[in-house]
Amino acid sequence: MFYRELAEEAERYLEVVQGIRRDLHQIPEFGLDLPKTRERILASIHGLGDIHLSDKLSSIVLHIKGAQPGPTVLIRADMDALAVEENTGLEYASTNGYMHACGHDLHMAIGIGAAHLLATHKADLKGDVLVWFQPGEEGHGGADIMLEENMHMITGSKPIAAYGIHVTSSWQPPRTFGGKAGALMASASDLIVTFTGRGGHGSSPWMAKDPISAMTDAMAGLQTMINKQFNVFDPVVVNIGWLKAGDDHTTNVIPEQSSFGATIRTFSPGMLDNLKKHVTTYLESTAAAFGVSVDIDWGQYATEVVMNDPAATERVRKVVREAFGEQAWMEWPHPIAGAEDFGSIVREIPGAFIFLGAAPAATDWQNAAPNHSNRAVFDDSVVPSGCALLAGLAFDVLNEAAAKA
Repeated sequence: MFYRELAEEAERYLEVVQGIRRDLHQIPEFGLDLPKTRERILASIHGLGDIHLSDKLSSIVLHIKGAQPGPTVLIRADMDALAVEENTGLEYASTNGYMHACGHDLHMAIGIGAAHLLATHKADLKGDVLVWFQPGEEGHGGADIMLEENMHMITGSKPIAAYGIHVTSSWQPPRTFGGKAGALMASASDLIVTFTGRGGHGSSPWMAKDPISAMTDAMAGLQTMINKQFNVFDPVVVNIGWLKAGDDHTTNVIPEQSSFGATIRTFSPGMLDNLKKHVTTYLESTAAAFGVSVDIDWGQYATEVVMNDPAATERVRKVVREAFGEQAWMEWPHPIAGAEDFGSIVREIPGAFIFLGAAPAATDWQNAAPNHSNRAVFDDSVVPSGCALLAGLAFDVLNEAAAKA
């Protein structure tokens, strides 16, 4: 076989994986506890291998044992949805206030299909494969929890490679795979800043300690400070998403508190710690200048930069081109500012994360509703391609390891 034949075989799964995907689309669940989603996946992988479950979250690890001994490969599919009210008009649209607006329903279907391909050909499998179904990607630290539980060590040895796929409803041509070596996606964290002063009458601001003035000065100067302190070729993004102060029922009251929240994105390991140091110094100095205090909260969880291993990325290029042709690979010129906790996985295991264009063929993919939109629509006919790629990568890694043994 192999890779082109594997892709052709995966296409015969289309009706099945499409049905699974649409079932999952109608039962989106949020966070780490996804009981209905877990139940549907378990029904779809019954009999394919050993199942390992966690009591802390709704994760599933399927262990497919090859007929021949060898190392372990990990493939991952995330499970959780977003708190978004769907407005796509699809017959199978969700109605419970959550939505698979980031395509995780396709990811699960891809993982299930890949598992079936691997189990079907386990006589040719020269090692083991762990198929991770992971909750809590959307800011809940699901990957780190599974790593802390040693769910990657089920076979007794650390996997020698890890791969995952993410679909996109826009900005990448349909049915193409894309990515790059090195930094692929940003680290993401939150910044919540609260200034506390002394309230007073708006007619006499000198008798109060105005937290609004401190906040507006800090927000305006934050971008200038970043521009002067950080290399433009190793960028930092700080974008303020909300601010709160005062009461819109009156204009002559100086409030005691003001606050703003921002998202933080960095693109190299260690840069977030450097940014925290500079931002903390800047905000504390600004607060002191206005005679107020400041509380700085960096949030409970930060994703790591997704760093694609060069050798693992080259393997993806090779398998994509052999299975689907030269035109199916799109080399990215630079990383994107989106974030993913797959970064935690490739921190521990060399691997690569790949994007798959899933905009419906009849749409203008460059201007289609993007991931996370309540109108995002994904073409699930691309699922078999994702199944074939993940299964093909597992075979390729294990075949190479066997040849070197």
